[in-house]
Amino acid sequence: MARIPQEEIDRVKREVALADLVRARGIELRGHGENLIGLCPFHDDHEPSLVVTPAKNLWHCLGACQTGGDVFAWVMKAEAIRSFRHAYEILSGGTLLDATAPTVKRTDLPKLGSPLSM
Repeated sequence: MARIPQEEIDRVKREVALADLVRARGIELRGHGENLIGLCPFHDDHEPSLVVTPAKNLWHCLGACQTGGDVFAWVMKAEAIRSFRHAYEILSGGTLLDATAPTVKRTDLPKLGSPLSM
């Protein structure tokens, strides 16, 4: 599998607004100086601890999970994706992730029959 060119990664980081991804998960963001804050969806949050910096297109949780990153890190954490390539494919496809849509994991491997079937 070919490596994703750095230019493509940088293009996705520039073109995909992190605040839009966060809002697509149903998280309400409000202004706080140059940043946006909201409730972190990755832990039980009662006070806003999720900070989104639109100017840098980065996020960070100041609460229990203490994680953060760019749009790729957001998609990987929010959708429980382990592969950077999978996150890239989602983001470069131009569709925002919908919080109400179920996450469907697909594979192109054929389904094997049971070794115990008669």
